[in-house]
Amino acid sequence: MSEWHHRTDAIHWYMQELSSRVVAESGIPSDRHHLGKLILRGFKDAPDFLLQIDAATDERENFESALKRSVQCANALRKLDVKHKDVILLMAPNHIHLIIPMYAAFYLGIAVAGIDWTLGVDELRDTFTFNEPKVIFCQSERAKDVASALEGLQFKPQIVTFGKADGFTSFSELLENYGNDTSVEDFKAADFDTSDTIGLLIATSGTTGLPKSACCTHKNLATAIPYKWLTFDQYPTPTRMPFIISPVQWYSALYVHISCPILRMTKVQSSQPITQEHAYYIINKYRPTFTLTSPNILTTLFKDGDRQKCDFTCFEQLVAGGSGVHPDLVTLMKKVMPNTKVLVMYGLSELSGMAFNFDGCVPTALGRPVQSLKAKLVDPTTLEEITEPNVIGELWVKGPAVFKGYYNNPEVTAQTLVDGGWLRTGDMMYKDSAYNFYYFDRLKLLLKYRNHQISPLEIESVITKHPAVFEVAVTGIHHQEHGDLPVACVVPHEGSNVTAQEIKDFVKESLTDSKQLRGGVLFLKQLPLTSTSKIDRQKLRKLALSSPLE
Repeated sequence: MSEWHHRTDAIHWYMQELSSRVVAESGIPSDRHHLGKLILRGFKDAPDFLLQIDAATDERENFESALKRSVQCANALRKLDVKHKDVILLMAPNHIHLIIPMYAAFYLGIAVAGIDWTLGVDELRDTFTFNEPKVIFCQSERAKDVASALEGLQFKPQIVTFGKADGFTSFSELLENYGNDTSVEDFKAADFDTSDTIGLLIATSGTTGLPKSACCTHKNLATAIPYKWLTFDQYPTPTRMPFIISPVQWYSALYVHISCPILRMTKVQSSQPITQEHAYYIINKYRPTFTLTSPNILTTLFKDGDRQKCDFTCFEQLVAGGSGVHPDLVTLMKKVMPNTKVLVMYGLSELSGMAFNFDGCVPTALGRPVQSLKAKLVDPTTLEEITEPNVIGELWVKGPAVFKGYYNNPEVTAQTLVDGGWLRTGDMMYKDSAYNFYYFDRLKLLLKYRNHQISPLEIESVITKHPAVFEVAVTGIHHQEHGDLPVACVVPHEGSNVTAQEIKDFVKESLTDSKQLRGGVLFLKQLPLTSTSKIDRQKLRKLALSSPLE
């Protein structure tokens, strides 16, 4: 068991060797953090290596092809007068064309934002307004909606479509008509300050609940991403085939897209939605060796009665992250995949990646802070540091991976990045005497019943142990006298006849009086999820307010 969680500096040795060759060629020390130059070097080192597979079509592309197309795209962006620190948007499913513009943008110091390609026109307009892109790369069937969303805005980006759409330039036409000014051999990536140049604009609700974009610089990302690979000791190709389940707006997809050319891995993804059935097909056919996804998706994939259709034993490592992970889910996955490293990851877009090294020997903890990070707990009211063990406070972190701020949003940035460079995460935790950190809940999600603070996650952890419960999420409804009354939104197993009173009694057996389900129980067929497969807490609360509760 212990070797499953052993960490090695092999990733750092490899990155030092690769980046030293990049710096030797350019003569610019900060190029060790230049994602574009690192990716170019990776492509050139192994032209015949397979980069990506679209599992829906079995289309494949090697490093040489991706290098050629990304250089053509960079030439085209220069022709379109897209400059250093401008922004491009990607909104399409995970086909083999999607990420080529991202690599091109990294070469030139252009920021990249991945957004949900299924957003409605009003949602697109809001997204465009705070990102102000110069070029939007979108799926052809959304081109007209994108154009409609841009009506009335003060800027007019170029729309480029993946696939044909009347009146719009397609991606293939862009490369053919604008992409051949400079050959691959003669192409030079732009020089820029990697500590100040944004690589990714990652959509996040942060600590305020309002949509915005976290600015992660090349240096932020180049510092943070290697820590995700510390449990592998063979480089290049630490693992044969990462499986990208998440859409492009989610960090768990973006960091794999960035890692594969640099670390020489083949990623498998799909231009079709990743349903349970499609995920099983991909796993059984391509035998991926690594994935990172949300506990909600994993709960569906490992559902009893269905999981027997899929052989999960191909995975060398499986990582759960993005929201609270119940220990029972980890136990189940270890039972199904006894030879797979099952890890829990806590990370933030604002941190450009992960914060803790998970230790399977302490499975209920998130782990200790990664080596580049300082972490402390702070009383969110008094702002005094908490030094005693087992006292709950807000996690504050500091280090070179902490993001630059929210794009075009200095007011919220000032609330999140405080004096001394500390990032307020908005997550409530406690630590033990061995400096292991434990997640409690989101500060903004805590319920307040009379004089008590209640963690929805704590109640969920109890209810999920009920044999009739498939999934559960807890929210609150407001009571004028008592404050927040907890409501359990329960998805029962198929064929279950569990009652609301049984759920209430089950909670009563385990938790104190203040944490009882005074708001009631709401039975659902499925929990509402965001585009990044997290529980949509706002929709959940609306459902609790508008539905009859038992």
